[in-house]
Amino acid sequence: MPAPDVVIIGGGPAGLAAAGEAARAGLTVTLIEQRAALGGAIFRQPSSGEVAALPRSRAAERLWRSLLAGIAQPKVKVRFSTSFLGVDGDGHVLIHDRAAQTVERLRPKAVIIACGAVERVRLRPGWDLPGVATAGGLQVMMKETGAAPRGRVLLAGSGPLLVALAAQMIRAGNPPLAVVEAGDPLSKPLAGLPLVGHPAILSEAVSYTMTLLRSRVRWLRGAHVERIERRGEVLQATVALRDGSREVIEADRIGLHDGIAENDIGLPDQAESASPIVIHAGDCREALGALGAILDGQRAGRRAAALVKNETVSMASLDKQLERARAVQRAIARLFEPVVTLPGAGELPDDTVLCRCEGRTVGDLKALLQQPGISGREVKHVGRFAMGSCQGRFCAANTTALMAELQAGGRRPEQQDLTGQRWPVRPTPIAAFVNAGPLDPAEDKEELS
Repeated sequence: MPAPDVVIIGGGPAGLAAAGEAARAGLTVTLIEQRAALGGAIFRQPSSGEVAALPRSRAAERLWRSLLAGIAQPKVKVRFSTSFLGVDGDGHVLIHDRAAQTVERLRPKAVIIACGAVERVRLRPGWDLPGVATAGGLQVMMKETGAAPRGRVLLAGSGPLLVALAAQMIRAGNPPLAVVEAGDPLSKPLAGLPLVGHPAILSEAVSYTMTLLRSRVRWLRGAHVERIERRGEVLQATVALRDGSREVIEADRIGLHDGIAENDIGLPDQAESASPIVIHAGDCREALGALGAILDGQRAGRRAAALVKNETVSMASLDKQLERARAVQRAIARLFEPVVTLPGAGELPDDTVLCRCEGRTVGDLKALLQQPGISGREVKHVGRFAMGSCQGRFCAANTTALMAELQAGGRRPEQQDLTGQRWPVRPTPIAAFVNAGPLDPAEDKEELS
């Protein structure tokens, strides 16, 4: 089978939009999805055909159907349960078929990486305890199971996802105990004016907010969780309230969320003139929400087609729409901007876990930084920060933020000091490389000649 013109990594909104756009331009497309279903986090599908999907707004359902229609053509092939490992020195795209436990090599002309966003969690003691998860993780679980998380659930942090998840839990029959929000979006409604130009986003935001306000769920705005402790089977969250007082809330589960960031951990920069052409799209390039991801995916698909076919194509319309999406995200950020001063990482107790994979703490980092001139790479290799299975996706940002606080005046460390830029981008069993399949026979003959 001949190599595809373009390989697209990720079956979320950006990847699906890119695949549809590239195929419409005449390119053959292989779409790589690590799960057994398309959708990404935004359009996550139920894990079983017996599970009813959570209700979606009509606008969201139309978007989803449109994305699926865009790839329903012979030029698009979807590979499920397959992970992207990287691009080797000869320009081969390496993929890991997890069902067959083999590594395969493809040689496309272009690669579009659309692997979404990563959720941020601000450090506080106890964030790593069993029963504490990300709010996004709880929402994905709801979408996969069709049911709200069981037990008493506390949601805390900052951002619109907390409001959306709370509303979905209310509608599913298990409202959260409370929503602890560092910002106060109700105190500055004018900051949300740019949403008026986006009726679908505004309607959804109003619907979620009204569901929360009409319920009996406490929405503690201008507050934050200082620490989490386990007492037997119960989690105790100490909440600092806006008036300076403290309250302890007992819960069975806690969902934390402090925003999202681009999921570009470990992905090397590669010029579009390289072979293959590598283009980042969607939230792994710039976190702009679902609509922005779709627009950016369309732009990436159109850009890949133009480069592969050596054509000139106008991006003016898409660029204008993307700028509007940026304005929406800036407005949302202003709405949910914390109205209280949150403690810095340097104020955390020494036993606060920084790197959960390796069990490294704030105290471990402080001790390491006592060595004069220690670099970020040495923090990784000597201190084992960002050396675990997540490869720094969750700890690198917090670790470098604390390094910056403790080493004020020097060069500000960056996440890449810990994560580096390398292939493969995720740990892979050695057996999969041992079982690596050959290239297309025609290409093998060409290389041997």
